[in-house]
Amino acid sequence: MLKKLPLFICILITFTACEQTYTPKAKGYNRIDLPAHNYQQLTGDYPYTFQYSTHAKVKPHESTFTEPYWIDIVYPEMRGTLEITYKKIGGKKQLLDELVDDSHKLAAKHNVKATAIDEAVIKTPKGYTAAIFELEGEVPSQFQFYVTDSTSNFLRGALYFPISTKNDSLRPVIDYIKVDIIHMLNTLEWK
Repeated sequence: MLKKLPLFICILITFTACEQTYTPKAKGYNRIDLPAHNYQQLTGDYPYTFQYSTHAKVKPHESTFTEPYWIDIVYPEMRGTLEITYKKIGGKKQLLDELVDDSHKLAAKHNVKATAIDEAVIKTPKGYTAAIFELEGEVPSQFQFYVTDSTSNFLRGALYFPISTKNDSLRPVIDYIKVDIIHMLNTLEWK
C-alpha cells in the first residue's frame, strides 16, 4: 500500500492542479446585411440629375474648398460617403484637360498603399464619357470616377469609408455601392 501511495498522490495532484485555460476566439468578419437596390431621382437646383439609392441621403459637401453644386451622398447604415464635385467647363478644352488630368492624379495618389488600380473608360446611355477607377488594397478611397459631356460639364466622385475596418471586410459594401454608382452614371443627365 505504501508503494501505491506516491503514485496515487501524483495522480491526485495532476488532476487537481490543472486549470483549464481559455483562449479567446479570433476576430470574425463583420456581418453585413445589405438591402435590395432601390433608387430615387435627385431633386434640387443642380446642373445635373441622376438616380441614387433610397438608402442614402444627399447633403451639401462641407470643406474649405467647397464650390457650388458639390454634394455628399451618405450611406448612414454602411458608414460610407460618395463625394461628388462638379465643374462647369463652358467649352474650354484646356479646363477639361486639366480636370481629367487632376482626376488621374488623385487616383494615382493612392499608389503608395494600392495593390492595384484598374481603370475603365465607358460611354453612358446618354453618350457621356466616364472613367472609372477601382482601387485595391488598404486605400482611403476604393472607387473613383469622372463623367463629362466634353463641352460643358464635368462631374467627379470618390467613395470613402471613414472607419478603421479593413477594406477586405468592407468588400461586400464597396461592391454594393459600386452598383449604385454605375446606376447613377447610367441615369445621369445634364440640365
